Amino acid sequence: MKIPCITEESLYRPEARRWRERMGLLEPIGDVVVVIPCSMRKPYSQSKSHSIFMKATKGYQEAILTSPFGVCPREMERTYPIQSYDTSTTGDWSQEEIKATGECLKDYIGDKEVIAHVSGGYREVCEEYLPDAIYTCEDGRPTSWESMDKLKSTLKSYNKVPWKERRLHGLRSIARYQFNTPDADALIPDGSKVVGRFSKRILQNKEQIATLLFDNGFYSLNLKGGEILREINVKWVEIDFDLKTNTVFAPGVLDADPGIVPRDEVVVLRKGEVLGVGKAVLNGEEMKRSSNGVAVRLRHRKK
Repeated sequence: MKIPCITEESLYRPEARRWRERMGLLEPIGDVVVVIPCSMRKPYSQSKSHSIFMKATKGYQEAILTSPFGVCPREMERTYPIQSYDTSTTGDWSQEEIKATGECLKDYIGDKEVIAHVSGGYREVCEEYLPDAIYTCEDGRPTSWESMDKLKSTLKSYNKVPWKERRLHGLRSIARYQFNTPDADALIPDGSKVVGRFSKRILQNKEQIATLLFDNGFYSLNLKGGEILREINVKWVEIDFDLKTNTVFAPGVLDADPGIVPRDEVVVLRKGEVLGVGKAVLNGEEMKRSSNGVAVRLRHRKK
């Protein structure tokens, strides 16, 4: 589903605010972050401009500047809602856009060194919020031969990050965003095996933890993933009855993580034991208050 982001009010959409807030949970990998402009086409890597950028930036952390979402690390580009928004890319930014994007970018970058391969409003953001950035686009055209040559020569001063490290880091970044905590790194243990061309199954010791879905870029949990959620104490729903079906009704909910929002992946517990995993229908507070209706629809449950 496309998310239209046509006016400045789009900065305050729940999806955009949640995205910017959670970018602070993510950490860039490597010695340097390359900041580049967004594109109209999603995912960005399928656009003409990003195909050019990626020939130079492969092996380095990329951060894509975009309004109203602020910043998108390359590894997050297929995750909802960043893969579904529709906005104009004129390059002209309002002060409100510069402020919201700049604060998000600064929070994400931290103390990393920055190469800003940007022009126009994108450069205004970097100049205001990243005073020590190195600029590699001098002619106003990021994809020009001159700009790309300068980017390539500047990047030679930095070490590339090995592919396996980048893949593990990317999978963990998605988990941090989805479950709103750095502790979600536990869903992608060291030595995890990733299987699949499109949707990707995450395995450890031949046991499946989750599937990274191709259509929305989120994890769909297996029971092992539910065990990990219980251990890190997020997205849990406590019930007081034995599960006989794949539906958890609100009257049977004793307690729930207040951070749950509808469509979140959740683990269902009884006396601390994992009974199942599925998708929330209500938010955590509604689950506790409601006297009727469905709270969770289960995907997997213990028999």
